[in-house]
Amino acid sequence: MSKPTIIYVGADEGFEALAETASGAECIHAAAEPGALGRALAGAHGLLDASMKVRIDDAMIAAAPNLAVISCATTGSDHIDGAAAKARGINVHTLREDGDLLLDITPAAELSWALVLACARRLPAAAAHTRAGQWVREEFPGTMVNGRTLGLIGCGRLGQWMSRYGAAFGMEVLGHDPHVQPWPEGIVQTGLADLVARSDVISVHVHLSEATRGLLSAEILAGIKPGAIVVNTSRGAIIDEAALLAGLESGRIGAAGLDVLDGEPEIEQHPLIVYSRGHDNLIVTPHIGGFSPDAVRVVCRRAAEKIMAKLGI
Repeated sequence: MSKPTIIYVGADEGFEALAETASGAECIHAAAEPGALGRALAGAHGLLDASMKVRIDDAMIAAAPNLAVISCATTGSDHIDGAAAKARGINVHTLREDGDLLLDITPAAELSWALVLACARRLPAAAAHTRAGQWVREEFPGTMVNGRTLGLIGCGRLGQWMSRYGAAFGMEVLGHDPHVQPWPEGIVQTGLADLVARSDVISVHVHLSEATRGLLSAEILAGIKPGAIVVNTSRGAIIDEAALLAGLESGRIGAAGLDVLDGEPEIEQHPLIVYSRGHDNLIVTPHIGGFSPDAVRVVCRRAAEKIMAKLGI
């Protein structure tokens, strides 16, 4: 009997972890490009997705008759047509099933905190200033975070890491999360509107769902504390991006640090990207929050184990 075929998309470190874990399968590293992935999936039995760059739609799934399982080395799977997969009996797994494993995997929280500090101290603009041969520190007044208020939208694993970072920097920490029980120590529980009105820094740490899509609506953002910093490393669609842009343009929102955009990775003409080219109060990174080689190996190994279990390898 021939070996089952597992397709992988993502960084090299993850493919190495897959090959080591699924030695009983034929493992193929496909390019994160729709045509290449579609061709690879045509004869595949499993997919380990550590990229999220390619939208896996109904047509791609329909053209893969042997596909039995998709395992994402990410906590989200909104790039996959879940209804199409379910209709064809394809299991879709994510790291949301692996809370214990994720407890000490901190790159996403660390990036969130880096974006807080980068916005507060205008680091990209200051670095560009010196690269241009200039040395005028008065052009880059920084915000001291000590004594300020950090507001966390989502107080699960990543939110709790952020609360520790905020406390270490001398910040009061507020939190909004209707689902976390028991409530974590060190975070003052409050409503969403109250949180945005009181927080100097707002950081988003919730999964994208129909309940959280547009959670930071235009109405909510209209009540934001003037000059506040907004950080989002979760999913772009959680924030009304048009309202966020309007807030940046007006100065109501002091700065934003984003690792995610709605519609990524097709972002060249995204309004926030266009704005960022001429304004230094917006920092955008290419969804790098969870991308650390050490972490990639760990999560891809776990994602591979789920594929093996489904395929009986």
